Amino acid sequence: MAQTGFCDSRPADLHKKEKRAPLRTWANACLPKERRPPADSEEPRAVHCKTEPERRWPRRLPVSAEDGIIMGYAEQQGAVQTGVWVYGCKEAALLLCLHRLHSLQVLVPSLLHHEMEVAMEKLGLIYDKTYAWDIFSDMMRSQSRYTFPNAELPQPFTDSTRAILVDWLIQVHEVFHFSEETLYLAVHLLNRALRQIKVSISNLQLLGVVCLFLAGKKEECLLPEVSELCYLMENSYSKKQLLRMERRVLCELKFDLSHCPPLHFLLISASIGRCSDQVVWMARYLLELSLLESQCVTFQPAELASAALCLARKVLQEPPTPGGETAWCIASSLNVCSEPSRLKIMQILAVAAAKAEGQDTRASYIKFSTAQTLHISSHPTLCSAPNLLGLPCPQTRAQTREGAM
Repeated sequence: MAQTGFCDSRPADLHKKEKRAPLRTWANACLPKERRPPADSEEPRAVHCKTEPERRWPRRLPVSAEDGIIMGYAEQQGAVQTGVWVYGCKEAALLLCLHRLHSLQVLVPSLLHHEMEVAMEKLGLIYDKTYAWDIFSDMMRSQSRYTFPNAELPQPFTDSTRAILVDWLIQVHEVFHFSEETLYLAVHLLNRALRQIKVSISNLQLLGVVCLFLAGKKEECLLPEVSELCYLMENSYSKKQLLRMERRVLCELKFDLSHCPPLHFLLISASIGRCSDQVVWMARYLLELSLLESQCVTFQPAELASAALCLARKVLQEPPTPGGETAWCIASSLNVCSEPSRLKIMQILAVAAAKAEGQDTRASYIKFSTAQTLHISSHPTLCSAPNLLGLPCPQTRAQTREGAM
């Protein structure tokens, strides 16, 4: 495949508050039409309406039990009268004293609702925090559409072939400075296309580029020219072949390009759990390694995010703080992953991280070894990450070479 090289990535800062203008800004900028002032002879119309005191209706969210998240949440009237949640300067004090309580069953719904609004607004995932819980509930319900019953690939493709292609797509993704959502969507479309479209090995690279191109059309504002994509493939395919493959993929996938990336679940949980920058970068690195592992396609996005964040905390072993542990307890209520599934994903990611440096598919390792990513991929504890889970550490290429000598 073509050698594309790398460019400096510009990762998004989790704790940087970035405001995005909503779509209705243009409409709000238009001034309303001036009303005609009433003439002196005209009498103002009487408004016959019964004045009632202002009421705050409790809003109940229809969250089903199968979603695995808090059910029957109702917004408290007054919110301060019950002592469930206190806004403003008392927020920090409340979080510090919560760890002394024996049960959080009464406090978690209100705390989680408020923290969800703050997290999604900070990450720029919503424009109106009133709908934060509704959007998250829909994310939880719809994520089952993005998994596969098994990890088997149709012949003649293998897990190694797929990993090489995904690694090359990560490099191309870095060259164009696409967002992380574009990468996760491109790999998801590739996983679907491999199972629904009959393509030959010779057209596998073309299929991968088309999936990245379609993901860019959905997520990006600026797109490369078709000729640039052909150049990255050393002009092995013409523009006509690329556009024909794009039409074929869209028809086979029925123009369904929707995907809820695990990155969103990870960032939301990390923000609610007050995770440090190092933990967040470690979890993002582990989550990107899951794109190379074909076994991970059978798990839901929320499960992958939960396992990556738990493994990152286990690898770094940061000293606990009362406020941090309380915030993590609140964030853990979002986890719908069963303990066996989480442990299995953590084992897959731990082995992948331990041998990432010596692999041929090391685009993610290089991407997360820069100063902007805190050199997280070269963290010394990653080499012994399988030991933390009771697994033997895989031999690196250097160790294998020394044993042969």
